[in-house]
Amino acid sequence: MTAEPTEDPRAELLRYRQSIDNIDAALIHLLAERFKATQAVGRLKAASGMPASDPGREREQIARLRALAEESHLDPEFAEKWFTFVVAEVIHHHESLASGGAGA
Repeated sequence: MTAEPTEDPRAELLRYRQSIDNIDAALIHLLAERFKATQAVGRLKAASGMPASDPGREREQIARLRALAEESHLDPEFAEKWFTFVVAEVIHHHESLASGGAGA
């Protein structure tokens, strides 16, 4: 028995890279939408005198995202690191708004 000819590895690599590029573009668009929502939260918090951070909410989100990561076969540590990074940026924006800055 002879094996069927396989696809050119370079063509296969290109196909994978195109898929990765599409996913990266979708992630950027989703992050932009997420930051629009968190900017609205930051304006609300600033106008209402609420603190920029909410440690209880952050703990709940970390637990939820770790569980989602496990269900999706993604390293939960990575999911938590990603969330922590994003939240740090969000808090920075909220603090800027609370101090009268424009925020981002």
